Amino acid sequence: MHIFDIVIVGAGAAGLFCAGIAGQRGLSVLVLDQSEKVAEKIRISGGGRCNFTNLDCTAANFLSNNPNFCRSALTRFTARDFTALLQRHGVAFHEKHKGQLFCDHSAEDIIKVLLAECAAGEVTRWQACSVKSIQSRADAPSVEGCRYEIVCDRGTVRARAVVIATGGLSIPKIGASDFGYRVARQFGLRVVEPRPALVPLTFDSASWAPFAQLAGLSLPVQIEFGDRKSRISFLEDLLFTHRGLSGPAVLQISSYWKAAMPIRINLVPDIDLLQALSQAKLHSRKLIAKELATLLPSRLVDTWIAHDSQVSPSSQRPVNEASDKALAALAGRLSNWELTPTGTEGFNKAEVTAGGIDTRDLSSQTMESVQAGLYFIGEVVDVTGWLGGHNFQWAWSSAFACAQGLAGKLLPQEQTA
Repeated sequence: MHIFDIVIVGAGAAGLFCAGIAGQRGLSVLVLDQSEKVAEKIRISGGGRCNFTNLDCTAANFLSNNPNFCRSALTRFTARDFTALLQRHGVAFHEKHKGQLFCDHSAEDIIKVLLAECAAGEVTRWQACSVKSIQSRADAPSVEGCRYEIVCDRGTVRARAVVIATGGLSIPKIGASDFGYRVARQFGLRVVEPRPALVPLTFDSASWAPFAQLAGLSLPVQIEFGDRKSRISFLEDLLFTHRGLSGPAVLQISSYWKAAMPIRINLVPDIDLLQALSQAKLHSRKLIAKELATLLPSRLVDTWIAHDSQVSPSSQRPVNEASDKALAALAGRLSNWELTPTGTEGFNKAEVTAGGIDTRDLSSQTMESVQAGLYFIGEVVDVTGWLGGHNFQWAWSSAFACAQGLAGKLLPQEQTA
């Protein structure tokens, strides 16, 4: 029989960070994970350099059924708190784009920091070790007030508290599972239906056929979804694929997109296209298609012209011969391209999982659920960040809030002062 203050299920970003903090506060911590590899999602993120946080991270960069839930944790442990930790460990990093911070060398640097923090807290880690069951023993607490009994590959463990940090369903090839949701439901907690987020969008193969030849083409766009009250918009790069659209712009909007509803794309967000074409009409004799090719990638223009029945005939005319109405219509279609995805690339290609443990059943201060002694942190919770390091920041912040909450609850008062 093994006895610990805390058992943390999941050796990813949130689980390891929580373990290190709790261990250094004086709690005995066991981390269990079914995978032999530690923190694989960190290792593969950011092209191997891990976009580990965002300097501009606030609650506004997250979606949830309760948008304010994440505010407390994000305020108490910020991006600058995490970068200070990295600096103490000598990890070099840089800002790449819009507050996004990456390791100079490798994502392995982040993993080494987390493992060093766990070592400093004398955390015990069992990998690969699957959890077979978690049962509450609150009605008859065993030795040292242990409320939970965990049966795993290495036997039975008793613990005063259990933390679920198993992530979501995204990228199953590195071990994603629904374990966290099953535990929540076992103890009567509500779960917001999980769905792929930060994921490429797909289209009907027949309707997308003209654009499939543009696979690999990227350009900056403004992308929108929703009506006036719920409209969300991003200014990022778009990437054409054989099956649909990807790139940062599409990954961002995918977290908000709802089935059978259209998205809108401005292919020329940095200029007033109608004004540009009207000016060209005054002094240019180029074909309309040639004028467009000075503003957009020529491959995109050629494809658009060939398959837009409303513009094809006039595109072969010089811009100075085009009617104002025709130019306005063309500018309108290119700056407000409305199209309806048929689906997404699913959890296999999703960077994160939206939905998860309903925050109505969790404390925003400690991440403890309404089931006493049972905590949930990281991606398994219904808190999903934008692209750009926000989801890792949620892992750090929710883990910190949880570890602090555990110390406050399980340690003698004089040790928490």
